[in-house]
Order: sequence, then C-alpha cells, then structure tokens
Amino acid sequence: MAAVKGRDTAPELALRGALHRHGLRFRVHPGQVVGKPDIVNRSKRVAIFVDGDFWHGNPDDWERRGFDSMEAQFRSANRERWVAKLRRNVERDRQVTSQLEAEGWTVLRFWASEVRDNLDAVVERIVASWDPESRGRDVAGP
Repeated sequence: MAAVKGRDTAPELALRGALHRHGLRFRVHPGQVVGKPDIVNRSKRVAIFVDGDFWHGNPDDWERRGFDSMEAQFRSANRERWVAKLRRNVERDRQVTSQLEAEGWTVLRFWASEVRDNLDAVVERIVASWDPESRGRDVAGP
C-alpha cells in the first residue's frame, strides 16, 4: 500500500498540464483548503479532486472488473477492514464536498479513469467553472 500515490498521479499530472496549456493558473494540494484538493484556484473559489477509482469507491470500477458490489471484490480475511476503509473514504469525500460548498466553493470531482479516458471533456467542465462565459466554446486546444 505504500506504493499507492496520494498525489501527482498520472491522471492528475495530465489534467494539470492540460489546464496549464489553457492558460489556467492554480495551486496544487494547498493545506489551507479543507480536504487538500488536488487543484485549487482561490480567486475563482474552485476546488478540483481527481479521485482514484478503487480508493474512492467508483461503482463503475468494480462493475467493470466483474463484481456485483464493492464488498464482493474483497475475499481476504481482512475483508471487513477494507470495506470499512473504502466506505470511510466515500463518506469523507461527501463531507469535504459539503463543507467546501457551504463555504462558497465550486467543487468538481473526477474519477481518475474519467480524466484518462475523457481529458478534453473534463477540461471543458473545468474551464466552464472557471469562466462561465466560456460554456460552449471550443476548449480542446489553446
């Protein structure tokens, strides 16, 4: 488990690069913002999280791997421990999102697989949140 990256993952780096190419500027993992979002623009009050599919409980992830439920993917003696851990992660994500929204932030959460598979669409949503007037404009390239 020590090899599992909590920051600077490939999807996160790809997203940061794409946003930078679009001229968007941001901070990375600011400790002063609740939940330490992966990408933050304080002036626009936008917090972006790139959540790992497995660790944050993406249902499409376990379904894609042929399991009927999140719990079914665990067959070890520590099954209850792992299920509880993932459920805590999901609940913490909900709480962080709620707290940030209550503080006036726009919170965007993307699955790592979504960033990998649909980077342009993810960037388009982020650009639209940064600049509501950009909705509908082509943001696939600078």
